[in-house]
Amino acid sequence: MDIAAMSTALSQASLSQAVGIKVLNMAKGQAEQQSQQFVQMMNASLDPNLGKHLDLRV
Repeated sequence: MDIAAMSTALSQASLSQAVGIKVLNMAKGQAEQQSQQFVQMMNASLDPNLGKHLDLRV
């Protein structure tokens, strides 16, 4: 095999791996942001008086 061809193939593989890692990092960042927004939404929707009173009838 030609050294130039092997060098080109190795360079392409390295670039492909770097792009894949970058895309995964972007997806991870978006997932973290969405989970933080979800937690904020859940905290905002909680009723502070919920569960403080117990109504009993016999």
